[in-house]
Amino acid sequence: MKSSLLYAFGAAALASASLLAVPAQAETVLKWAHVYESSEPYHTCAVAASDKLKEATDGRYSIEVFPASSLGKEVDINEGLGLGTVDIIYTGQLFAGRAYGPIAIGGAPYMFRDYDHWDKFRNSDLFAELSAGYEEATGNHITSLTYYGERHATSNKPLNGPEDMNGLKIRVPNAPLYMMFPKAVGANPTPIAFAEVYLALQQGTVDAQENPLPTIQAKKFYEVQSNINLTGHITDALLTIVGGPAWGAMDEADQQALEGVLDNTAECATNEIIKAEKELVQWFRDEGVTVNEVDRTPFREATMKLHMGEDATWDQETYDRLQAIE
Repeated sequence: MKSSLLYAFGAAALASASLLAVPAQAETVLKWAHVYESSEPYHTCAVAASDKLKEATDGRYSIEVFPASSLGKEVDINEGLGLGTVDIIYTGQLFAGRAYGPIAIGGAPYMFRDYDHWDKFRNSDLFAELSAGYEEATGNHITSLTYYGERHATSNKPLNGPEDMNGLKIRVPNAPLYMMFPKAVGANPTPIAFAEVYLALQQGTVDAQENPLPTIQAKKFYEVQSNINLTGHITDALLTIVGGPAWGAMDEADQQALEGVLDNTAECATNEIIKAEKELVQWFRDEGVTVNEVDRTPFREATMKLHMGEDATWDQETYDRLQAIE
């Protein structure tokens, strides 16, 4: 009898201990995928977001970040949002524009006058409306816009005006609007996946490419291109998007917590990119790369003629509203 009582007590104690060891809700790890290097601010700021989200949701959610196309190329991770194979992504506006055309307007060449114009756009009613339109079309939720930097053309010769780009085979991301600038200046746009650009430049598959200075440094494109030409043809940005399946599984409080954390992450990366852009011109020159200051006016004038052309995925009203932002 005594041994039976001891056994019963021990079993009850073990059951109680087991119950105490199991949290009320198991932690959900959100997969955040992107195509950028682990050294870049987009990645380091995203990694830091995990602890912030865990704290903000009392341990219900955390984040694991997958850099450098490890979960797929840009097209793949965009598709993965709806499938639930990824939960959060950084993506270019032009890739998101494949699903909802108007959201791509912010990634078109010479669409913004300067950084201040872009910054006011991302905080505008217009951007909020475009984000809502994207969500209605896809079921995925845009939380934030992160500054990616001014995109510049690199090459093995100076590009001082549109005439220098005539016939130039230039790599662009695989989204139609990235081809607007090359078309406007007579170049030959060639889509190549981001992970394959260095080799394509090295082997002469293409003559040139275009990206912001921090990306040119991180991807080491300056090793296979002798000239950086400061065309500043796109004031570019990355959308942070949460997939519909992941977003729909969260209650409202956790959605708000995630939104706040991702907004803070966007600010973290934006500030780092602004700082890097200010320092990198001299850094490249110290590395022996020729950095060409160019008159952007002829590039801009050639490109703006195409803003409402056949490649436009927005209407005239949206375009006029963006241009009117001051």
